[in-house]
Amino acid sequence: MFMIMKEKKSQSWYDGAMLKTAFLNALRKFDPRVLSKNFVMFITAAGALMATIALIRDLAAGQPFGFTLQIALWLWFTVLFANFAEALAEGRGKAYADALKEMRVYVNARLLTDKGTEEIVSVSELRKGDKVLCEAGDIIPLDGEVIEGIASVDESAITGESAPVIRESGGDRSAVTGGTRVISDGIVIRITVEPGHTFLDRMISMVEGASRQKTPNETALGILLVALTIVFLAVVLSLPAMAGYIEDSARALGFRAEGRISLPILVSLLACLIPTTIGGLLSAVGISGIDRLVRRNVLAVSGRAVEVAGDIDVLMLDKTGTITFGNRMANEFLPAPGVDDLQLAEAAQLASLSDETPEGRSIVVLAKKQFGIRGRHMDADHIVFIPFSASTRMSGVDIAEHDGRPAVSIRKGAAESVAQWVKIRGGTFPQEVEMMVQNVARVGGTPLVVARGKDVLGVIYLKDIVKGGIRERFARLRAMGIRTVMVTGDNALTAASIAAEAGVDDFMAEATPEMKLARIREEQAAGRLVAMTGDGTNDAPALAQADVGVAMNTGTQAAREAGNMVDLDSNPTKLIEIVEIGKQMLITRGALTTFSFANDVAKYFAIIPAMFAGLFVADDMASGPLSALNIMGLNSPQSAILSTVIFNALIIVALIPLALKGVSYRPAGAASLLKRNILIYGVGGLIAPFMGIKLIDMVINAWRLV
Repeated sequence: MFMIMKEKKSQSWYDGAMLKTAFLNALRKFDPRVLSKNFVMFITAAGALMATIALIRDLAAGQPFGFTLQIALWLWFTVLFANFAEALAEGRGKAYADALKEMRVYVNARLLTDKGTEEIVSVSELRKGDKVLCEAGDIIPLDGEVIEGIASVDESAITGESAPVIRESGGDRSAVTGGTRVISDGIVIRITVEPGHTFLDRMISMVEGASRQKTPNETALGILLVALTIVFLAVVLSLPAMAGYIEDSARALGFRAEGRISLPILVSLLACLIPTTIGGLLSAVGISGIDRLVRRNVLAVSGRAVEVAGDIDVLMLDKTGTITFGNRMANEFLPAPGVDDLQLAEAAQLASLSDETPEGRSIVVLAKKQFGIRGRHMDADHIVFIPFSASTRMSGVDIAEHDGRPAVSIRKGAAESVAQWVKIRGGTFPQEVEMMVQNVARVGGTPLVVARGKDVLGVIYLKDIVKGGIRERFARLRAMGIRTVMVTGDNALTAASIAAEAGVDDFMAEATPEMKLARIREEQAAGRLVAMTGDGTNDAPALAQADVGVAMNTGTQAAREAGNMVDLDSNPTKLIEIVEIGKQMLITRGALTTFSFANDVAKYFAIIPAMFAGLFVADDMASGPLSALNIMGLNSPQSAILSTVIFNALIIVALIPLALKGVSYRPAGAASLLKRNILIYGVGGLIAPFMGIKLIDMVINAWRLV
């Protein structure tokens, strides 16, 4: 069965159906097996349960229960709101996964057997290594590689881009994705995955959260929260014994006890002391970070890859297609001294007729445009074309002696390769041509040299255009503290010129796969984290070595398996967005952690003094000697405790949008971001509880809730 992709459905942040589903899932998360995965919320739920037991005891004993009821309810609400934050984050992913699932219907696939026959099978019968035929109108059943033919493929169902793309055997554009449609010609595809393991299946699994694992930083923060919770739990459990000792001491000094520290007060104190705010929102931050990446059509193998992207120090980018448009076009013929322009153009066109690269075709077009030289029939027996190859870096033609004309060989290619070819034939490379090569490279062009026999005829100037706005994007990366490295196979002069125009910090010229791998290891040995993009099999070692390796979906299967991210849009510049998403996730987690701890400190000033302020008084005093600790002027110990518990629950609700959308990110250095976090979320975390608790205390007393 072929898998057909229907039109994607968009999802808003907070529609009614999503909120309802998230609320129901939040209730399901009260299962102790689920709560136990979040130790902070598990302890809070245990406290709520103890307050509920105290409530039942008061009801049975006929004692006043209003205060205990409110404490129990607000503690349960605290757990509910934390569950709701996580459920809402998961709900957006599940809604997106459901939309992906709805895009699939099934038809039959055309399996090519070993006998050379065609057999109609369902997609579930296909296996890795099988060969299938896809022609115009067919849907590609599973991910694979084109091994025969060339076709135009509509990938809009996966990438959202309406323009079709070319997929062909060999090279770095042979990979195809299950669910895309062939719209012209025909191709034979070798299946590279088992059913149920396509990129679409992996996307669904990722956004549903089935394959999400906590990142190292998230785990470390979770351990810290557990440790703090245990410490405060021990402190709270020791309070009754401490209060008894204080009571005995107070009686010896002539004071009397006004009240004991009851169980509801103890669990309230615990819930307000432990880091419930970040504990309740931590999971939602991580899930939302992956969700933002998926919605940009980037599939991450793990959450760790997203997090590491936020800590990247070095960004390695291919020049072609990333920094430049990649379509180097013949711009000008530069003849050597004593050589006519037409003579150079004719030789260049002949040498380029067998060159199927975009550069080779552009030379033929330029010769036709400038000199009216049209294509000729060149299929005679005495003519042998030499196709362009990466090893020789040349193309050309050998014309044997015929009709009284002497034999001639013409070559066009890289200056070093042509110079060596001329030298073998007893010729020399003119100094003037060498200067032309350097001048073209110096202005960012690519020089190709044309030679006929032992004579060098001149230079072809290929121009590579730097993308608009790329310099500004690199400036943003520099502001983040990220160093950019351009990787290119061009010579050093060409690389230096384009690097200067694009605004990158460094470059690698004449780069080979071994050089890329060595450079990544060198950077990592210096303690830096490295990200890079790639699409070819020769990029696979470097992608596997890099801390963040983003493979293009159009690339080879080896590249896609080597990287820890795959860009379904195959846009190399998206690496910059990935880094920004990773940084936003880290900053959001840091901001909420800062706010949470500052928030807890402020709550200590509200709840602890209120607990002890009126605990012991002398016979001739209206209030106890500890009442001076009540700096917020809260009405009573009971209202102070209830106000703090209510604020502790409501602040989680207030921060849910921030956890899901992320903190607004602006490129800046680490010191600047830290200062901003402390000023906004640190100071804000200190001020908000004082204002919020005081306001809630006023409402409680106005409504006589205690």
